[in-house]
Amino acid sequence: MKSIAALQAAVTATPFDGEPSDAELDAIENESPLILAQVALLDAQIMTIDRTPNELDQQRIRRARRRVLAARRDLANRAATLAVPGGAA
Repeated sequence: MKSIAALQAAVTATPFDGEPSDAELDAIENESPLILAQVALLDAQIMTIDRTPNELDQQRIRRARRRVLAARRDLANRAATLAVPGGAA
């Protein structure tokens, strides 16, 4: 019978410090406008869960959806610009 201590080195070969890497932090920073826009849309939708949305609520939701779409577009354009060698002029 093998000891658990003998297998521990294979299981925990790379220690996890619980902190995101620099690359992960950069990705979060690049995506933060989209994340914030999605949170605003979710907030607008949550406000109308238990009632019929009035005109102001519908306007708030439409505006939030447009912000999400704009943030997605900007993120996609940024990614496409970085993927093209030399970037866009």
